[in-house]
Amino acid sequence: MISPVIRPRRMRSTPALRRLASETRLHPAELVLPMFVREGRESVNITSMPGVVQHSIDSARRAAAEAAAAGIGGVMLFGVPDVRDAIGSGATDPLGILNVATRSIADEVGDALVVQTDLCLDEFTDHGHCGVLALDGSVDNDATLERYNEMALVQAASGSRLLGLSGMMDGQVASVRAALDGSGFLDTAVLAYSAKYASAFYGPFREAVQSTLTGDRRSYQLDPANRREGVREALLDIEQGADVVMVKPAGSYLDVLADVAAVSDVPVWAYQVSGEYAMIEAAAAQGWIDRRRSIEESVLSIRRAGADAVLTYWAVELAAWLTEGNRT
Repeated sequence: MISPVIRPRRMRSTPALRRLASETRLHPAELVLPMFVREGRESVNITSMPGVVQHSIDSARRAAAEAAAAGIGGVMLFGVPDVRDAIGSGATDPLGILNVATRSIADEVGDALVVQTDLCLDEFTDHGHCGVLALDGSVDNDATLERYNEMALVQAASGSRLLGLSGMMDGQVASVRAALDGSGFLDTAVLAYSAKYASAFYGPFREAVQSTLTGDRRSYQLDPANRREGVREALLDIEQGADVVMVKPAGSYLDVLADVAAVSDVPVWAYQVSGEYAMIEAAAAQGWIDRRRSIEESVLSIRRAGADAVLTYWAVELAAWLTEGNRT
């Protein structure tokens, strides 16, 4: 009869031992809730993201208060304007939806959580790209940086404590950091979407922000085939002064996330994007997977790969489960 001397199963034999031996844990403070805020008085359901809505200002305030009460780390705000133009004028209008929402939510929650804003033009342009277009239809990197600088100052003045630079323009971190510092916003932090890939998993997000994009963003977002490039982009952003770097999407890029986490001396976050959310919700609705276990496992996997915080549409619900678990 074979009798193994080394028995790793010992440490998995009871719930208490498994809890004691757990290498990775989730905490509400490590979760950030992305929120969409639209113009108008009514919230609108997003059909491809069951349970997620385009908020009105009033419902966004309530949702932010709920998020603060749940103990999560922050909210990331995206604006959904009624009117768009070639340069995304609404993004730098102090009365534009994103800036109004930022002021309102910052007033609602104070320092109970970190109010963050998406700094990108795609929600505000009539062509749907993340920057200003040149005459040949390409995205003009340096002209776009000027617009990002203007956005940064308006968002910081509106109360955003952390700016999410998601446009993937070369030099965007250095440019925005210089603009902020030059205008006295020394304490406004910069989150660089450093390794943001040209992914098919953004589909539901495009519905959420009512994207007008035709074509794709492959000329500025990363090729999904490239692993080392994600690390290079993160290191460049750190050198330029990023306070946090991001990998997006999360689930399909855990290798990139682990690579970035291994070399970064600033916090590394990851965004569990709309397509990841939609797939789990759709499969769970069919009864094919256990919804709660799948959500918990998916976010735990992102943390295990090296993310210090995770942007996820389940942030508040997951925080409630974690709090409930700590009481039992």
